[in-house]
Amino acid sequence: MTALGAGMAGDARPADRPARGWRFSVRSLLLPALGAALVLTALLALGSGALAVPPDRVAMALASAVGLGALPAELAHEVAVVRELRLPRILMAMAVGAGLAVSGAVLQAWFRNPLADPGLIGVSSGAALAAVAMIVLGGPVAALLGLWALPLAAFLGGVATTLLIHRLARVDGQVDVATLLLAGIAVNAIAGAGIGVMTYLSDDQQLRSLTFWTMGSLAAADWTALAVAAPLLLLPLLPLLALGRDLDQLSLGEEAARHLGVDVGRLKTLSILGVAVTVGAAVAAVGPIGFIGLVVPHLVRLAAGPGHRLLLPASALGGALLVLLADTVARTAAVPAELPIGLLTAGIGGPFFLALLLHRKRRYMA
Repeated sequence: MTALGAGMAGDARPADRPARGWRFSVRSLLLPALGAALVLTALLALGSGALAVPPDRVAMALASAVGLGALPAELAHEVAVVRELRLPRILMAMAVGAGLAVSGAVLQAWFRNPLADPGLIGVSSGAALAAVAMIVLGGPVAALLGLWALPLAAFLGGVATTLLIHRLARVDGQVDVATLLLAGIAVNAIAGAGIGVMTYLSDDQQLRSLTFWTMGSLAAADWTALAVAAPLLLLPLLPLLALGRDLDQLSLGEEAARHLGVDVGRLKTLSILGVAVTVGAAVAAVGPIGFIGLVVPHLVRLAAGPGHRLLLPASALGGALLVLLADTVARTAAVPAELPIGLLTAGIGGPFFLALLLHRKRRYMA
């Protein structure tokens, strides 16, 4: 029996080698490929829109932005469109996408549930409700805080929602999948009702901004908004990206992670604060954009496996690429009108989520 088992194992090794070799090659090429695709997409996006700008003039605009080269007067309008309108918007899209994708990957590791996503479990909705309440009811507080009012409110809403979801989803010390999704549905419903009340109480000016903002839009992105949002979106990524090894061990369970030397309490605190700051800043800057944190980590896992030391940086690049592509389509598909980016990501993420549910159902029934 032992010899038979050894023989079967020996026969399996040659068949496994091509798969392992293929996976290794994908892992080694994934980050450079995503980085190259992101740069190419950004360059194409700079020239795309209601006013098409040729690549050579895009290059001149970028060179002038860093003080290189003089520009002919006849190109001033095109350069202004590229440098003042499209460039900050593209950078905002990339920062938001990276933050949401990494947040989704961290939440999935923290809950040990591949269906966890800032939008599905209610974190984005809680942050959005707090931000909308600040817009409508903030008054003197919003005036005092200025540009930091929305990010601060969204951060507090994201923290509170994350802690609430975690408490509700724990059953006998473990996070239950069904309870997690049901808690997310309940929180999303409550937040949606709260946003509806705030919309009803808003005046005409607030209503116009809320209507488009709640569907997700990068139309208001400029250098000032980027200066406020980018640090809140990108700085939390540094500690989150450094958690890869600890998150790998957390996937074995909290007790196993503690035995391996992981400070689980510190890990959870860093995860909660990092995700809440990132999601809150994204929601405050561009409104709720769903499913980025679900779709991107799953696609990366299919390509490179579940190890978080590669998953997290690859998710950052993949999220930046996906949001940038969605925003470029939103800007160019119905020129001169503009589609809300949240509608596009929902159109991508909804079927993807249903496919995941059906896959899990088939595995369970098998």
